[in-house]
Amino acid sequence: MKRHLFFSILFIFFLSGLNINAEAQQTVSGVVTDADDGSFLPGVTVMVKGTDKGTITDIEGKYEIEVPAGKEFLIFSYIGMKTLELKITGSEMNVAMSYENEEIAEIMVVASFAKDRHTPVSFSTVTPEIITEKLGNQEYPEILKSTPSVYATKQGGGYGDSRINLRGFDSNNIGVLINGVPVNDMETGKVYWSNWAGLSDVTKTMQVQRGLGASKLAISSVGGTINIITKTTDAEQGGSVYLSTGNNGYSKTAFTLSTGLQENGWAVTVSGSRTQGDGYIKGTNFEGYSYFFNVSKRLTDNQTLSLTAFGAPQWHNQRSSRHYIKTYMDNPDGTLYNSDYGYRNGEVYGGAYGYNEYHKPQISLNHYWNINSLTSLSTAIYVSKSSGGGRRVSGNRKDLLTFEYPTGEPKESTLLTPDGHLDFDSAMKINQASSTGSQVIISNSNNSHDWYGILSTLNTKIGDINITAGIDGRYYKGYHYQEIEDLLGGKYYLDNANVNRDPGTPLHKGDKFSYYNLGEVLWEGVFAQGEYVLENFSAFISGSASNSSYRRTDYFQYTPEEGQVTDWQNFFAYSGKGGMNYNINKYHNVFVNGGYFTRAPYFKYTFIGYTNEFNPSAKHEKVLSAELGYGYRSSKIKANLTLYRTEWRDKAMTRSNQEGGTDIYKGLNALHQGVEAEVTYKPVDKIKIKGMLSVGDWTWEDEVTVESYDQDQVLIGTSTAYTGGVHVGDAAQTTAAFSIDAEVLHNLTLGTDINYYDNLYSYFDINSRVSESDIGIDAWKVPAYTLADINMKYKFKIGNLNAALYGKVNNVFDTEYIADATDGITHDYDSSPVFFGFGRTWTLALKIRF
Repeated sequence: MKRHLFFSILFIFFLSGLNINAEAQQTVSGVVTDADDGSFLPGVTVMVKGTDKGTITDIEGKYEIEVPAGKEFLIFSYIGMKTLELKITGSEMNVAMSYENEEIAEIMVVASFAKDRHTPVSFSTVTPEIITEKLGNQEYPEILKSTPSVYATKQGGGYGDSRINLRGFDSNNIGVLINGVPVNDMETGKVYWSNWAGLSDVTKTMQVQRGLGASKLAISSVGGTINIITKTTDAEQGGSVYLSTGNNGYSKTAFTLSTGLQENGWAVTVSGSRTQGDGYIKGTNFEGYSYFFNVSKRLTDNQTLSLTAFGAPQWHNQRSSRHYIKTYMDNPDGTLYNSDYGYRNGEVYGGAYGYNEYHKPQISLNHYWNINSLTSLSTAIYVSKSSGGGRRVSGNRKDLLTFEYPTGEPKESTLLTPDGHLDFDSAMKINQASSTGSQVIISNSNNSHDWYGILSTLNTKIGDINITAGIDGRYYKGYHYQEIEDLLGGKYYLDNANVNRDPGTPLHKGDKFSYYNLGEVLWEGVFAQGEYVLENFSAFISGSASNSSYRRTDYFQYTPEEGQVTDWQNFFAYSGKGGMNYNINKYHNVFVNGGYFTRAPYFKYTFIGYTNEFNPSAKHEKVLSAELGYGYRSSKIKANLTLYRTEWRDKAMTRSNQEGGTDIYKGLNALHQGVEAEVTYKPVDKIKIKGMLSVGDWTWEDEVTVESYDQDQVLIGTSTAYTGGVHVGDAAQTTAAFSIDAEVLHNLTLGTDINYYDNLYSYFDINSRVSESDIGIDAWKVPAYTLADINMKYKFKIGNLNAALYGKVNNVFDTEYIADATDGITHDYDSSPVFFGFGRTWTLALKIRF
């Protein structure tokens, strides 16, 4: 099947031919502006209809283009704005562009999308064209890997198991917004990218704002904010079909259809995709789907109602265990080695933390109302009801099918086949011989939730001041329990964790065991911002306040008479920030911003040791951050330079201890500071050269006091964790990138991207640094590495249809490198478990638009 697809694509490629027009030309020039506020629009694509001739407007919205004789139309296109096809009326054509529809315009405001030389924050924007050309079969966050202070890896290599760090902060401390709605987990703050594995198919544009960012909401933007704008209802009728194939059985099929805006005010857009493959890492096969649906109705000239639903159900086998470097080198699979699977009935079967299945649909109803020329109101009501979880191995003899943590080495009792895979058949024989039920079973750790929210934003203008204010309300209920999936040959399973059930009760598939609790979060937030805008100067000040209320219900550890539901625990938090941008002239601008915010401790730190006992030491985290930036713009060069400093105080952390109780870490502080530079150079219209350099200095500042409690929550002692001066791990503190994209032949564009990573310190466990011998010892620093990717795009016609062929090769030199590491007991190469990154991978894709 894959071979037929490959040759079909090549056949179309060679049949398409070339169509070069070398007729006489005329020159057309002008200025492109925003129809709403009259501001210049840099970066607008201007094309001569029916040709490949095009240019891009400069910082003042100016363009100049040579038009072949006989060509009568120009096409103007820009992210989020309505594409214009205008007849040439003379040598000078000034154009005003408006947003595609009210939805895009309002979403851009609600999501606080930053504008160049206007919004005083450091940001980078990724267009859907870049995603299509550069992503290939990489993970969604990896599209940002060439932007400053970003470190993104695939971790174990399973589908959707990627992670991203921004300025040294992980996803708990990066605010992620989809169409202006926060999607960080309400209990932990994490973002699980496997829940959004199909998001690249529906992304309209993506923007990463580093530091405090421009968002008005009280979100977790310690390191920054990732703003994702999805498709809405397309303004024009049409659609597309996308086919892709790649290494290790990778294939993807996708489509989009849109009615366009009809005369009766209705419009519908629908898209979907299916992705599957064997996985680059051994034992990581997967299958994922994505769907997107939007129906809009223009109620009046000033009001639109829009219903949107999207999701990405998926299942995938995983690799969760890191290993010593020597273990990989000694294994026949080398760096592709995965210890976390075996075979059942001839199929790959993941073991503990070796399989994940999840579906997190999100549905929103949006109302957009332009009250008058100065005032608008946007309101979104949304709901997300997820289901799924990850596989676990449980039981009195779970050691039979698990490995040591964090080394990934087999235990003395771990059952393995002669070829080194998990031996489920031997485990089944032990269960079948047991007179007390299964000794080791397969279970699912379920983490489903119901999430409801409302986000309403009012925008108005008084003189030169834009005022934005709104409310942000959310209610979240998380369901957490272990559920029996497979008794592995046994007749039943016994569990004594539920005090409300006789320990001798036989349990079977589908029964809950070990734990069953609910986590509820109630969030009430308000926000406001004032923005003062002149021709060459803009400034803003904003503030937010929120109350986080937590309640825990435990059905296993407490009887109804004792009380299974806690009281609500309330935490009030607030933020304030401001900034200003000054355009010195048409070439130079400077900006500065700063802010301070408090953040309520996450749900998991509010209750001690997975019990209903409130943690009296739970306190707000505090963040103080500032940026100073400079920008340069000309017709050929775009450059940015940013200095930043972020102080993070009283980071919350709790860990289980050997006494069955909890260790609480107090006074954990970090300092993240650095410099970032970005340059884009266009010597001619058909060549773009980009460069990036970011150098960070991220360290833990102080020694930490550790309070240890036993299982009855009685203080049993204090100790010290020696973390002062240790570098923050898990993200490269020095990164650099270089890329060049050039149209080398008519309609044929080739590109290359080179990324360099250094000062990557391994992740370390604070529990391992309680000896005075650890004073002054840094975490192991992973060797620096450089990766090179290449990509290709060829545009052609199939009859009257526009088509494009895409090719992508990642890590073209098949470089061997370490992407993730855990600090070892001797802080070196030999003692640190790691994940190696991927070697050479490739994709070939065809997209046809109609």
